[in-house]
Amino acid sequence: MILCDIGNSNVDFFHDGKIWSMSLDAFESYKAKEKIYFISVNDRITAKLQDSSYFINLEPYFNLDTIYQGLGIDRISACCVIKDGIVVDAGTAITVDIVSNYQHLGGFILPGLASYEKTFAGISDRLKFRLNPNIELDALPQRTADALSYGVIKPILMIIKETSKEKRIYFTGGDGQFFSKYFENSIYDRSLIFRGMKKIIEENLC
Repeated sequence: MILCDIGNSNVDFFHDGKIWSMSLDAFESYKAKEKIYFISVNDRITAKLQDSSYFINLEPYFNLDTIYQGLGIDRISACCVIKDGIVVDAGTAITVDIVSNYQHLGGFILPGLASYEKTFAGISDRLKFRLNPNIELDALPQRTADALSYGVIKPILMIIKETSKEKRIYFTGGDGQFFSKYFENSIYDRSLIFRGMKKIIEENLC
């Protein structure tokens, strides 16, 4: 069984415990040879797959208890396998969602690390640096590259810490493992969204 999570920048696949990715451009020419269960936040790609006999859209089968308007299906999938805790998907954007007794209480969205890098580079060539994941957060920076990293990473960690209030934090996404190391009460699960998809398949399509 192949699972597929279609985002705004990349497409992630899951099969037999393995996860791999491809760009949206590459996915445009991808030819499926077997049934693929997918979720998508990309309306254009979703419309393109609508008439395919190989691609099965799982979104109609999800039913998360929430009053949040416009919650992305990727966030829904991740939250539906969590009873209590904070779900942080750190990818192109960083989404933070609060779940209590399987009820989604709300959440918020931040730019992802790569988005900050692009923003700084657009302001000035002098701010064109890669963020340093090993930045020292207990001392004020003394050079521009560290100042950028400090100014991005520390506020993200602080808002997650304030939101979690000692609850278990479930990290996923490309930068999820990086952020998880700052929290003792955290779990990094690269397959969290896919676990939600598998749950829906088992409950509705098996």
